[in-house]
Amino acid sequence: MDLDFNKERFIQLFNKYVTREGSDKLLKWLCDSDFFTAPASSKFHNAVTGGLCDHSLNVFERAVEIYEREIAKESSALFKNITMENIAIATLLHDVCKVDFYEVKMRNVKVDGFWEQVPFYSVKDSLPYGHGEKSVYIISGFMRLTRDEAMAINWHMGGFDKRVLGGDFSLSQAFSEYPFAAMVHIADIMATYFDEECAK
Repeated sequence: MDLDFNKERFIQLFNKYVTREGSDKLLKWLCDSDFFTAPASSKFHNAVTGGLCDHSLNVFERAVEIYEREIAKESSALFKNITMENIAIATLLHDVCKVDFYEVKMRNVKVDGFWEQVPFYSVKDSLPYGHGEKSVYIISGFMRLTRDEAMAINWHMGGFDKRVLGGDFSLSQAFSEYPFAAMVHIADIMATYFDEECAK
């Protein structure tokens, strides 16, 4: 993937659609962090340099596809109050919880019968605040989120969310009351499994 192209594309989209107070400071924080070089995961999807930014762009594109298809239906009022700014914020920023989250370590792997040291991504969580809720917390330090945006970012993991796996039933109520949250989750799943390299 082209890291410079993805960074430029992300910044263009962010500056085009995200205009609320504090967004400039948030973008500066992202540019000063490892956001544009970090992987999207340690081993599950886009576990490569620049994978996080690439994944965020993929989720944005998938969400726009869903949004445009739905608002084209005359009978649908599902996303009538959702704007491109809402979509840009919820998708481009849904995984800011992964900023400064991974570090590169070395491990021994047998290659052609010989042991070699190879790099791998390891989690280094200096702010153990959860996942979606951590992204909401970080973003809120720079700018206010709408209720729809906060719900979408908070619950973007859907059934993979640790709270859901632990028995929390809030997800289904969130998706029912905030269809935008369900849309962002679906876009996240589509980007992960349709557009990106996933671990087998």
